[in-house]
Amino acid sequence: MNLIRQPNDSPGDSSIRQAAEELRTLRDMLRFTVSYFNRSDLFLGHGLPTAYDEAACLILHTLHLNTDQLDLFMNAALTRNEREQILRIIERRVNEKIPVAYLIHEAWLGDFNFYVDERVIIPRSFIADLLQDRLSPWIMDSHDIGTALDLCTGSGCLAILMAHAFEHALIDAVDISTEALDVAAINVRNYDLLDRINLIHSDLFTGLQGKKYDLIISNPPYVNAPSMATLPEEYGHEPSIALAGGADGLDIVRRIFEGAAHYLTEDGLLIMEIGHNQAELEQAFPQLPCTWLETGEGDQFVLMIRRGDLPV
Repeated sequence: MNLIRQPNDSPGDSSIRQAAEELRTLRDMLRFTVSYFNRSDLFLGHGLPTAYDEAACLILHTLHLNTDQLDLFMNAALTRNEREQILRIIERRVNEKIPVAYLIHEAWLGDFNFYVDERVIIPRSFIADLLQDRLSPWIMDSHDIGTALDLCTGSGCLAILMAHAFEHALIDAVDISTEALDVAAINVRNYDLLDRINLIHSDLFTGLQGKKYDLIISNPPYVNAPSMATLPEEYGHEPSIALAGGADGLDIVRRIFEGAAHYLTEDGLLIMEIGHNQAELEQAFPQLPCTWLETGEGDQFVLMIRRGDLPV
């Protein structure tokens, strides 16, 4: 693809054309990309916190370099073909507002990386932080978890983290979207967990009759209708079914509360992420004795409730 454009180029197109002609080193390209991103209307909310991080990620991916090789090759000269490949992908990021994870088909949660595309939302969850400590102190012995369920599994990321946190657990991972389950299957296979993670097509609990779990986790759709209407363009690339939680964001949360007790063992736990809906949830369920778990961003995003405290 030739980056030389017609006379009606926008200023952005003009700077891209100039970059293709004049930039030489990886350092030059990184600096240009950060500047280009900084003056563009980008939303940085899908795993990479700064324009620099996004720029470095896209450039290294395009050059087939690892993240720890940036400094090593900072002064390396780029071929014209490499420059044009990088400029094409950063133009897509700016013009189409495609999140970086979809451009490179990879997302990270802590030390774990996952294949992603637009069939699933980009992995991000406060529950992932809690699983690093095996949900301690709420679960004292990881061997106590023999069966676990990940509701609304999407890419399968939390099911995979559970499998590593609770090494003896057999895990069901459920989603209503067959397309999401196709992506989850890629990740389960990549982590060689086909013998421990069972992917199930189901609308929440409807396909799980007779099953019982020591632990249920869920990061369900919880974005309320006003917020859905004002989300940045980047979120438009994610499947809305995985984001939209109804008028107050609690449609799926209500259904999980209604059904969870029937699928938990006697001492089982439900852990659920509910976004910024703590006040709405406590107003809707004043009788539920939820414990709010501390995450790196605060204690209002993830709740825990024991089976005996759930409605039956």
